[in-house]
Amino acid sequence: MLDFEKRLQNIGQQTILCVGDLMLDDFVYGEVGRISPEAPAPVLAVKRNEIAIGGAGNVARNVASLGARCIFVGLVGDDEAGREVIARLQADPLIEPSLVVDRTRPTTRKVRFVSEHFSTHLLRADWEQAGPVDAEREGELLARALAALPRVGAVVLSDYAKGALTPRLLGEIIAAANKAGTPVIVDPKAADYSVYRGATVLKPNRKELAETTRMAVVSDDDVVAAAGKLNVDLGTQAVLCSLSDDGLMLVPARGAPIRVPAYPVKVKDASGAGDTVVAALAVMLAARADFEVAVRVANAAGAIVVGKRGTATVSAEELRHQVLPASTLASEDKVIYDRTLLAERLAEWRRARLRIGFTNGCFDLLHRGHVKLMAQARAACDRLVVGLNSDGSVKRLKGPERPIQDVASRAEVLAALEAVDLVVVFEEDTPLELIRQVRPAVLVKGGDYTRDKVVGREIVEADGGEVILVDLVPGHSTTSMVARSRP
Repeated sequence: MLDFEKRLQNIGQQTILCVGDLMLDDFVYGEVGRISPEAPAPVLAVKRNEIAIGGAGNVARNVASLGARCIFVGLVGDDEAGREVIARLQADPLIEPSLVVDRTRPTTRKVRFVSEHFSTHLLRADWEQAGPVDAEREGELLARALAALPRVGAVVLSDYAKGALTPRLLGEIIAAANKAGTPVIVDPKAADYSVYRGATVLKPNRKELAETTRMAVVSDDDVVAAAGKLNVDLGTQAVLCSLSDDGLMLVPARGAPIRVPAYPVKVKDASGAGDTVVAALAVMLAARADFEVAVRVANAAGAIVVGKRGTATVSAEELRHQVLPASTLASEDKVIYDRTLLAERLAEWRRARLRIGFTNGCFDLLHRGHVKLMAQARAACDRLVVGLNSDGSVKRLKGPERPIQDVASRAEVLAALEAVDLVVVFEEDTPLELIRQVRPAVLVKGGDYTRDKVVGREIVEADGGEVILVDLVPGHSTTSMVARSRP
């Protein structure tokens, strides 16, 4: 997650190609206060309804809401629902619809009846005709997708098993994207996953992974084994398995699995959450983020959208605040001098399976470079611990005229940053003993260090963690600021 902020800033430069099954979602909201006298069924007193583009179209909406452009290739019927879909897609300036009209089938439409008081779906009514498109429509969809491919940084194949994504279409798009070096993310629904052979990332949920591999998928080890089998069988670079309330697990063909726990959120509606995850993943991979960054961002996006009603989207600003959340603690509650309290907090985080990061310094005069360091460090983990040199430690390292601010002032300013979860004051000249206690998964330092000079590197890497060096902001250092302030 080192470059989260940089990748987020680059989202507006990305274009994603999304090809898949399009549908119209209609949510009818109301209250249930009685049972029908005609039949043992609840009566929904309708208050309002909300219409949104669903299915693969929801991927396109989420790509656009994040600030990237989306070329959308899909199929609609020659009907009122199809015209509604076209109008809504055309109204979004960041979506370029390239739709094929099939007069032989209706536009897929889903109407959900929802009790607002209980946040419960009472009934869903579907209008659809599943089954592969005919050869003529298949050719049109394929031609439009291949024509758009040179303009995009990633491809999403959103399969809802309605017939737009035929084996031939999937095979030719994946082959062309691989030849161009463009990542392909597949949200699969086919009974036979061999049609997705060669994709970059497959995103099944736990149930789908179990069904396609015919393996038990209960524990994390089961997920790793089943996903690993898919990688071998299909030549994919990674499988991203949705674990519902337990978060996401990415199993790459090479390297260690990446387990990302779910955010503690109140779920209002999970409709379309998988589309949001896929959209965020595609945008980040198009921006050349690595799997670690992309999966953590996708997980955050999914957490935001399940807290909303209906087929919802997420913005880049919402995403930033989810990945770098404002602290729920007062500044003074984030500062620790007692290592026993630190142990309690670490144990709590580890029980929640959170990824812990660490950075350290004197932070005498907080400046822009420090803020960037904290933001990028926090983006690499779920909780960030900052080791802060005590006053005595600073004097020994920097000279008798330092620190300019005492440790309480420095700690409080650091704790006020939204990226910082905990500030721990240490007396030693180096944070080595503190790092031994924290055992972080990520150790972050400024780019003025070389990897072999980072204190604690051996400890972190021995545990399978990583060391990240953040580029410095030119002209910003406490020493230079102090020098400039002197007459």
